[in-house]
Amino acid sequence: MRQRAERIEPGPGQESVWDYPRPPRVEPAAGRVTVTLGGELIVDSTAAVRVLETSHPPVYYVPRADIAKGAITPVAGDSWCEFKGRAKYLSVHGGGVTAERAAWFYPTPTDGFAALADMVAIYPSAMDECTVGGEVVTAQEGDFYGGWITSNLVGPFKGAPGTLGW
Repeated sequence: MRQRAERIEPGPGQESVWDYPRPPRVEPAAGRVTVTLGGELIVDSTAAVRVLETSHPPVYYVPRADIAKGAITPVAGDSWCEFKGRAKYLSVHGGGVTAERAAWFYPTPTDGFAALADMVAIYPSAMDECTVGGEVVTAQEGDFYGGWITSNLVGPFKGAPGTLGW
């Protein structure tokens, strides 16, 4: 297990992911959220929410209604989150490209996470581009958490190899 790097002190207008709560919190996302795959805009939302959890960049969830028709299809498999409940997975389609198991949702989120009903999270690493408020996000390292890193965030961020035990 890799020792956790030193917490970076946030500057003016910045957030430290180490100040995020555990259990996580759901809050409205500020600004427009877009997702592009295969050169096609498949998400355009001003009603996204973000889930904030200690040590993780936010995960953005968009309303199903803001996802282009035919851009998501269910796939087999699920996973369990101790806070949000059972997640189901989706493949994402756009511009003739398919990103397998690149999105997830909670069909019946647990108490405290009802705001995630009818919302879908997308791995930014599997897309051409994801933006928040016009800023292109960087994908969180690793393939488990799916966080969206913007310039106002400081870490260190959990997710890279060797950080699972943080």
